Amino acid sequence: MKLVTFEYHAARKLGMVNPDHKIVDITAIVGSSDMNVLIAGYSRYEQDIKRISQEPRAAALAINDVRLLAPIPATRRNIFCVGKNYYAHAQEFGNSGYDSSAAAGNVPKFPIIFTKPATAICGPGDGIDSSLDPFDTIDYEAELAVVLGAKGRVTDADDPMSFVFGYTLVNDVTSRHLQKIHSQWVLGKGLDGFCPMGPVLVTADEFGAPGLRTITCEVNGELRQKASLADLIFDIPTLIKTIGAGITLLPGDVIATGTPAGVGLGFNPPRYLQKGDVVKVAMDGVGDLVNSVY
Repeated sequence: MKLVTFEYHAARKLGMVNPDHKIVDITAIVGSSDMNVLIAGYSRYEQDIKRISQEPRAAALAINDVRLLAPIPATRRNIFCVGKNYYAHAQEFGNSGYDSSAAAGNVPKFPIIFTKPATAICGPGDGIDSSLDPFDTIDYEAELAVVLGAKGRVTDADDPMSFVFGYTLVNDVTSRHLQKIHSQWVLGKGLDGFCPMGPVLVTADEFGAPGLRTITCEVNGELRQKASLADLIFDIPTLIKTIGAGITLLPGDVIATGTPAGVGLGFNPPRYLQKGDVVKVAMDGVGDLVNSVY
């Protein structure tokens, strides 16, 4: 099932994308326009959502007639993010001179976890504000994001994948200069609007095995990043277990799994984003997350 948060006639709503690629409004079924509420109570709503989506008379909206928002426009707490989680990117970042992590220049032995605040989230089509980085060092990072659906800590007896609700895409937009001068990653990556998310949230049953998927990133139509999720250094179960071993996971939590090689910083000289640039993060079955820089 593909779920969306959208705006129609100035009202925020929840929807699902039907087989005709149109949006069926499911706000009344959930009794809320908050995707967090749907995720937390999904078992109560699932059958009604499937039923209404299959009704031939169910009102459906063309995607072009609505404004898609981030699937979760406001997470209940910071987004968990993973640094240097593809081998080639770990190498390009380690060689860049911008890496102040303990594993600088090396493939990390354990997952590197940082966070982006919920205020960084923006949706498909939203602009990236270049004025927040007056140093002209804005970079792109295409990533698969895992959305969790269960509450609890992850023990050795648990299957970490049982905590997964679904998947979406994010662009971990970064001010490389701020990242470097502050010797940490939150300020450079947590600026307002520096986490485009979307276009849809695909439930785990429809998404299938993550390792079979490929993620790409284009800038102005030029392919910059392309990698299989099978190339992750630390796979999704490892990331969930690492975070959930000591932090209680909550429905609606988001884990951005890391970016492959090909970021702007990896070029010589670096190829940072400029005003007017259009960035597209894409994955088959999830769609295109497109944002421009202003």
